[in-house]
Amino acid sequence: MKWTITASLLGTLLLGFAVVSCHETDVAPTGRMRIAFDNIVGTSDLKLGNGTYQNAAGESFTVTKFNYFVSNIRLRKEDGSEFVVPQDSSYFLVQEEKPASQTISLSNIPTGNYTGITFVVGVDSLRSLADISKRTGVLDPGLNDGMYWEWNSGYIFLKLEGQSAVAPAAQNNTFFFHIGGFGGGYNGKKTINNLRTITIPFKSDMASVQSTSAPTVQLKVDALSIFNGPTRLSIAQNSSVMFDTYSTSIADNYAKMFSYDRILANQ
Repeated sequence: MKWTITASLLGTLLLGFAVVSCHETDVAPTGRMRIAFDNIVGTSDLKLGNGTYQNAAGESFTVTKFNYFVSNIRLRKEDGSEFVVPQDSSYFLVQEEKPASQTISLSNIPTGNYTGITFVVGVDSLRSLADISKRTGVLDPGLNDGMYWEWNSGYIFLKLEGQSAVAPAAQNNTFFFHIGGFGGGYNGKKTINNLRTITIPFKSDMASVQSTSAPTVQLKVDALSIFNGPTRLSIAQNSSVMFDTYSTSIADNYAKMFSYDRILANQ
């Protein structure tokens, strides 16, 4: 009888251990999602140095450079919950001159159906001021990609450069908008905050993330919105804008340049 009780107890303990071990080794399935940024100007494809475009002020221009940071990505699920992409994996620099940069890949995403995306244009204050060891990849100031102000110790969130006949001859008819500023402080005063949060629903579509396939969500990025947004931007009147109060109007404009296009076939 004593042996029977001991054996029964031992069996129960072993079963319990097996159940606990099973729970401890269960890992929720994950997959990947790609986000493609299709840069355009109005209804035309953006072509550096080639295409000629016209803004709402009637000014013709060409674009020679178009870069912007995307960070702090969150994905909205079908049930309304959100998956926050870990910060260390959530900073990207999209450059028109580098096609590979225009599609970003997000990994380790819980499987399921996603209905929208939220992200920040720019680099937040915490990461901007973090130790250099935390600013790697596209955030490395030593990359010499022209997206970091050494004199201001901050990132350029968006850079648009081009040529126009209405730009000053003293600038060789070039214009440039280098927009940054995360709302820190200087001499006891609040500085410019040009971080902008963008939320884009996928309309009636859903991006289905599975462990065996990855959807690609394509967004349109209309550079013309930088000129034709809530504030009409004239190259003749503002041909060079960097760290000044008018830059906030340009930031408000570029917050409107993103829109949903479509979900490409899972790959």
